[in-house]
Amino acid sequence: MPVRRSPRGSSSGQSRVRSRTARAELTFSVSHVERLLREGRYSQRLGASAPIFLAAVIQSLTAKVLELAGIEARNSGRRLITPDVVDMVVHNHPLLSAFFQSTIISQVVPGWN
Repeated sequence: MPVRRSPRGSSSGQSRVRSRTARAELTFSVSHVERLLREGRYSQRLGASAPIFLAAVIQSLTAKVLELAGIEARNSGRRLITPDVVDMVVHNHPLLSAFFQSTIISQVVPGWN
């Protein structure tokens, strides 16, 4: 039987414990999403893959919105992504607009800079 070695080459012969977030190669915390799902009491039972899938979907949506906002900010000569740029991108994109139709992204206070 082959001996399992840790990725760093330690001599203990035991493999390292990796988080579910690391195993799924995600940035958004799977444990945090699971805790929010359990505390929200959205259902009586929660499958093992549900928080992983939801974390992946949230990460994907966030990446898409930030990508589009970065392009829009660069095209309009801005150096930063501001809430109004995100708002404009979401409202101008047909799929994101439908998904976020009842969401208020930013409320701009007059005279606030």
